[in-house]
Amino acid sequence: MKNTLIGFVVGAALTIATVWTTMPSIMISEVASPLGVDETVAKIKANAEAAGWVIPSIQPLNKAIKKHGGGKLPPIILINLCQANHAYNTLKNDSDRKISIFMPCTISVYQKDDGNTYLAVMNADLLGQMFGGNVAVVMKEVAAAQRGFIAFATDE
Repeated sequence: MKNTLIGFVVGAALTIATVWTTMPSIMISEVASPLGVDETVAKIKANAEAAGWVIPSIQPLNKAIKKHGGGKLPPIILINLCQANHAYNTLKNDSDRKISIFMPCTISVYQKDDGNTYLAVMNADLLGQMFGGNVAVVMKEVAAAQRGFIAFATDE
């Protein structure tokens, strides 16, 4: 009995440690872009608009940080994306409105110290699975759309 309890505790601890260490790479995907920052932003914007998405804003985060007293950073651009039907279907139920904290969908384009351009997207499908129900259905579609927006960088 004692060995079973110890085995259970060790197994649970190893599972928690594995989830804890792998979650960042599962939740956010980073991809090197074959283009520069401005070209990458333009390509994502064009791909999203061609798919019927709206770009409510493109925010140069690095400039905002510097303007408000932070230090100088290389380009970090946030592309905020919205598709009205997906947004409506995600938020139409009272119980799902808390997901609005993750809206609009954002793709980040940035330059690292190596001089190369990268982009990052949240795993919308996994996010949906965590919430389940209607949110899971919509986020599966959002994830597929996002993959299309960045396919030029992922060879998909």
